[in-house]
Order: sequence, then C-alpha cells, then structure tokens
Amino acid sequence: MGKIVATEFVSLDGVMEDPGGAEDFKHGGWTFEIERGEEGDKFKLDEIFEAEAQLLGRVTYEGFAAAWPSMTDEVGFADKFNTMPKYVFSSTLETAGWTNSTILSGDFVTEIAKLKEEVDGVILTAGSAQLVQGLIEHDLLGELRLMVFPILLGSGKRLLGEHSDKKPLHLVDSKTVGGGIALLTYEPA
Repeated sequence: MGKIVATEFVSLDGVMEDPGGAEDFKHGGWTFEIERGEEGDKFKLDEIFEAEAQLLGRVTYEGFAAAWPSMTDEVGFADKFNTMPKYVFSSTLETAGWTNSTILSGDFVTEIAKLKEEVDGVILTAGSAQLVQGLIEHDLLGELRLMVFPILLGSGKRLLGEHSDKKPLHLVDSKTVGGGIALLTYEPA
C-alpha cells in the first residue's frame, strides 16, 4: 500500500507560492535567497530517490512538465524525476505528455484511495496546494514534510487552508539546515 508524502517549500508566514521563480509572483524565487546547504540538498535528493511515484495537481504538473524533461544533472535526480510514474489529479486536463504520466479525475477520495492501493511505497507530492489541502481534509496524507524558510513574504498562496475539523499532527523529526531552514516532518496523530 502506498503512503502519500507531501513535501513543501514554505515561508515562515505559510506562503508556498512560486518558490522557484517560474511563475509571475512578485516574490518568485524566494527559496534561492537562503542557502539550503548540503544537508538541505541531501534531504530533497533522498526523498525523490525514496519515492515510487509522484502525485501532482494540474498547475504544478504543467509547470514541472514544461521544465523537467530538458533537465539533466550528475546525481541522477532529473532522470529519476522524469522517468518515475506521475499521477496528476485534474478535472480539466485532457492530455498528459510528460513521460509515464496518468491523469486521475472523478471522485477525489475514490481515485486517491485506489492510487494508494496500486502503488507500493512512497507517493511524493510537491507544490499542489489545492491537492494537498484535499489530502489533509480527507485524511489521505501519510506524512507532511515542510522546508520552512526564515523569510516573511506577506502575501501569496498559502499552503494550508481551512478544514472542516481539527487535524492533529505529530512531529516525528526536525532539524535546521543551511541558512536557518527548518526541516519539519509530521504524521497524522
């Protein structure tokens, strides 16, 4: 059975919008202003190599699909990212041309539960705020990994929105890397 793990870059005030600077957000690229250090880079590398598949929302999928197919690196991150199975949950996307991509649509809970049954191992979700909020709302998220950057952006899309009820979490790991970035790992309590 699969375990869905959301991994997110987030500012101290909860903004997750455009961490890499590829969108038209006034603070785009804010993660590049703070050094992640070797430990921070290793954290990101380890989680992609741990994953069996990716689960993405449409907006994140389209951004990744436009950028990643042409990327290469010496450690194999781009190869793993590009070749692993990718699932995009969308009610509007009609085609998914990125290698090994499958569109999921229909009832959110049913489709995600089915995916968790089909994939054995970690299903990694990055970005995809609306998707992550849905996973949390429906108790489908197995782990939440936050890379909290010590910066206040003041505006932008927030990772966590309103939920129908409390969602207690348990902190299972924490450390500080690079220029004061907190790596926080939570599981549902």
